[in-house]
Amino acid sequence: MAMSTGGGRSTVKADPNVTPMIDVMLVLLIIFMLVIPAIDAGFVAVPPNGQNLKPHPEEDDDQVLGIDVNGQYYLNKKPIRNAELATQLKSIYDVRTKDKILYVKAHKDLDYGKVLDAIDIAAHNGVTVTGMITDQRVGTVSRVESDRMISGSGGKK
Repeated sequence: MAMSTGGGRSTVKADPNVTPMIDVMLVLLIIFMLVIPAIDAGFVAVPPNGQNLKPHPEEDDDQVLGIDVNGQYYLNKKPIRNAELATQLKSIYDVRTKDKILYVKAHKDLDYGKVLDAIDIAAHNGVTVTGMITDQRVGTVSRVESDRMISGSGGKK
């Protein structure tokens, strides 16, 4: 067998072979696509206890959904039938152009799934932000207020 060098001077090609790199990247992509949803599915969250730093004075245009221990809904302190929640919220939030916030105040012994059901109904009927209201713990002082008391300004600037 004869071998030809192509003229006497040979050149070396410096092009990288990217095929193995692409294969590795595709395998990693598939692994991450399978592993990430499995990690999220097994996560158990324990909601923290609320600790208000200042009382929540409800303003006239605030919409507050109350849920008692039996799961009965109260919209702005007025009892409503649970089946009417979606239509009531839709009528309120369809006319609003901003501040589509709903505050939820639920009984502490209520099953959390019922709170999530109410939030889901609200999200599908015009509410864009949901806030939770808790009672202020006795003795809770905000850091700003405690700093003012320490500095002697008494809350006045």
